[in-house]
Amino acid sequence: QLQLVESGGGLVQPGGSLTLSCAASGVTLTYYAIGWFRQVPGKEREGVSCISSSGGRTKYADSVKGRFTISRDNAKNTVYLQMSSLKPDDTGVYYCAAVALDYSDLLSDEYDYWGQGTQVTVSS
Repeated sequence: QLQLVESGGGLVQPGGSLTLSCAASGVTLTYYAIGWFRQVPGKEREGVSCISSSGGRTKYADSVKGRFTISRDNAKNTVYLQMSSLKPDDTGVYYCAAVALDYSDLLSDEYDYWGQGTQVTVSS
């Protein structure tokens, strides 16, 4: 059974950077597409970025293009989300999710496995 654990969240000032990690256990991530999503209370979960199983294809929400970078290290069974030039609107709980496909888009319903989330707060 695939289990995902996010880490790296925290409190950061506007303009700062954070790198989130999504570590998998139980199954190799090699055959899974991964997505990062975020949610704030009262709003729907939003797709932030996704990456194909090989790492060769990525996609970003318009709101984070040019500021966030998704990557993966299949040897370490880990996916990363590097976030820079952070804004208060980036605040939320960030989740990673997996689906046993080569690639999946930024629709949460397509993903089968979810981590517990890590809080990111951007505030001065």
